[in-house]
Amino acid sequence: MKGGISGFFHAGITVRSMDESVKFYRDALDLEVAYDRILDKDYLRAVLNLPMPSIRSVYLNIPGGGFLELLEYQGIERMSAASRPCDYGAGHVCFYVEDVDALFDRVVDRGYLTRSDHPVDITHGPNAGARSAYLVDPDGYLVERFQRAPAA
Repeated sequence: MKGGISGFFHAGITVRSMDESVKFYRDALDLEVAYDRILDKDYLRAVLNLPMPSIRSVYLNIPGGGFLELLEYQGIERMSAASRPCDYGAGHVCFYVEDVDALFDRVVDRGYLTRSDHPVDITHGPNAGARSAYLVDPDGYLVERFQRAPAA
């Protein structure tokens, strides 16, 4: 389709503290930092329609392709957009993992929150046999870890 979606580039999450968020995504979730830079060009203010002086942007490599972009807006009033998974406007990002239990335990051991007490078995539908856990980043954004069902 002309003008249609042709691929995936990145997903962005606005963060309160870049240093705290990088600790979560890099150190607890093992995503590798690709870029860490200050964005301060006029085109950003135009495309976002915000009068901010700059944004600190950290790109993290997603295995298999694409990036997760963390954004810390600087020099402008900011407010929390934290919400529950059922509230409109809420979002999450989901990553495939090899061992959802090991990652869940590592994140909990580092003091981060989760939505459930343990990874949950998916018992119905096209993902039956898979396992999932929702983790909570330092700003309340949800990060799903999804372990595929074993091959039949």
